[in-house]
Amino acid sequence: MIRISTIFVGICMVLVAASLGMVLFTVVGLSGLQSSIVALTVLTLLILFNAVSMRARDRSNVHQQIDDLSRGTGDLARQVAEFGRRLAAMEGKIVSANSAGQDRVHAVMGEIGELGSLVRQLAGSVASHDDILASAWQTTPTPAITPPPAPLYARAPDPVPALLPFADLPLSVPEVMPSPPVATPGDTLLAKVKNAIEANRIDIYLQPIVTLPQRKVRFYEAVTRLRDETDTIITPESFIGTAESAGLMGRIDHAVILRCMQVLRRLMVRNKDVGVFCNIAAATLRSESAFAQVLDFLEANRALAASFVLEFKQATFRGLGPIESEHLAALAQRGFRFSIDNVTDLRIEPRDLADRGVRFLKVPAALLLDHRQGASSDIDAADLSDLLGRFGIDLIAERIEGERAVVDLLDFDVRFGQGFLFAAPRPLRPDAASATAEAPDTAKSPAIRPTPDPVAQDIHVSKRPSTFDIPRDQTRATGNAALVRR
Repeated sequence: MIRISTIFVGICMVLVAASLGMVLFTVVGLSGLQSSIVALTVLTLLILFNAVSMRARDRSNVHQQIDDLSRGTGDLARQVAEFGRRLAAMEGKIVSANSAGQDRVHAVMGEIGELGSLVRQLAGSVASHDDILASAWQTTPTPAITPPPAPLYARAPDPVPALLPFADLPLSVPEVMPSPPVATPGDTLLAKVKNAIEANRIDIYLQPIVTLPQRKVRFYEAVTRLRDETDTIITPESFIGTAESAGLMGRIDHAVILRCMQVLRRLMVRNKDVGVFCNIAAATLRSESAFAQVLDFLEANRALAASFVLEFKQATFRGLGPIESEHLAALAQRGFRFSIDNVTDLRIEPRDLADRGVRFLKVPAALLLDHRQGASSDIDAADLSDLLGRFGIDLIAERIEGERAVVDLLDFDVRFGQGFLFAAPRPLRPDAASATAEAPDTAKSPAIRPTPDPVAQDIHVSKRPSTFDIPRDQTRATGNAALVRR
């Protein structure tokens, strides 16, 4: 179909040629035949020029269309490649998920088989014990009374008349028992610690960590206490050294982690933003068997890793060996965050701490406000919070005991505070009405006393012994089989 523009161009060329012929006939004075020839010649030239120009324009349009088609083909090829890559990744995920599911099924089946074998062994041992007891009861002879043998010779008269009736009885010389060794204070403390662990007299005290200056409870730190037979409290400063030397810190830390996880679950029912700090000793991090028990329990509670903070001493972090570093990396890989307390100086490297998974640093308020410490370290106390914040680490000022310290710490941009000014550690006892206390909002009135924390009103701890204690044989086991072994 001929386009309208082509028809219009043709009409214009005819009009131009006719106009030129008329001009030559009327003005120049050429004859009609000559004017017609000139007009036809001009019309032919115009038609040829139009045809050539249209052909060139169509050729350029064809090249442009070819280029557009090439670009579209390239885009289509890239999209097809992207879809292929996504499909391959999805297939890989499906295969890995299937393999992981099969591994879990095999693990569960193996654990069920181990549990069945343990139950069969238990039933067999119980049956054998019953048979032994029954046979022993049936075959036990009645003891016969035998008269004493007659003396082969005449005894001399005893000089003591009161002992004459007993002259024919065999006398035994009493054995001299050695005097019991005198117990040292260290042995006594070790015995108290062992008895407290065996009787599950491990108490948890909670102390709140508040925001500054709002003084709103954001975290709780769990502090461990032991009780002896007389309900006398044994502080960590007294029993940690003894427990580490006796290899008992693993059992204590495992019980404390269990209690802290129970407390965290209870707190998160009412407040999803709350967290719990739980201390772990260096001996637990160093021991393969103790850390295996802790890691298994934390692995089962990875859903709460964002709110469960593991706390270590500054000396522990500075003295990490290959085993401790590997265990720390295993915890960080599972999403758990770390905190450092007992800071004695400000010679720290925030980048190194952040790479190891540290997200909180506890510094005593006296150390932050001591100008001599700031002069002896590479970091000014006023810039410490900003420097740690660049690497995702929050600064917590601990051991705050006065309002003056709070005012001075606000100049250092400290976001969190902890100390007896806000609340003292409260015991987590079953007979207590509430477990912790929230720090008062003294921003409006400093004279307000601490009020009970509504978030932690219902925290209670059962007196029954924990089923997650580390077994005596220190063997690593998981799941139901581990529960039967314990």
